[in-house]
Amino acid sequence: MTVTSALGNLGVLLLMAAWVVAAHVGSAGWGNADFNALVAVLPIAVALLMALWRWPQWPVRAAGVLGLLALVAWLWPQLRHNVPLLYYLQHLGIHVALGVLFGKSLLGPGDALITRLARRIFDHELSDRKVRYTRNVTLAWTLFFFINALVSTLLFIWAPAAIWSVHANLLTGPLVGAMFVIEHLWRMCVLPPHERPGIADIVRAYRRESAQRGAGPSQP
Repeated sequence: MTVTSALGNLGVLLLMAAWVVAAHVGSAGWGNADFNALVAVLPIAVALLMALWRWPQWPVRAAGVLGLLALVAWLWPQLRHNVPLLYYLQHLGIHVALGVLFGKSLLGPGDALITRLARRIFDHELSDRKVRYTRNVTLAWTLFFFINALVSTLLFIWAPAAIWSVHANLLTGPLVGAMFVIEHLWRMCVLPPHERPGIADIVRAYRRESAQRGAGPSQP
């Protein structure tokens, strides 16, 4: 890894940490309402702008951008007074989308999502044990995302905003990390060494799967 890439990775981590802190502060109702609303709206706006940018006709892109800006301006008084709701919808949407992504792959005759990733890592045919393992891991991640979405919803409805924010903004990352650690330990117990991928192999397989998914429907 070069110094430039290391500094770039560090910058990304610092930016993510700053966003997490800002999200927690805004969700808890502290600080300036306009700044908190801006930070909350920014990821949604960027995602919509990226989707508009892919539209082939530039008049449609321009009209979409202007429409988005007009919508935000019109809704701004409501947005600045409902910052926790914005963060909740983001948290819920991401978890439900990931839960559907993993869970949908368990339906039908095709491979589960993590089974597909495993086929991209290993050149040889997967053993029945490996197929069962990867399918179970896919199910575990599906349950994790949906359960975390449910816990987030219950806390958002019944708990103070600051408590919900601790779970959604401060603990979600560590919970995901804990899932990876648990899965790694489980893998060490149930799979032989030649069927255990390394972290770098998993990252490369995920990038290839994401690239293929963006290019078109992936084949099992």
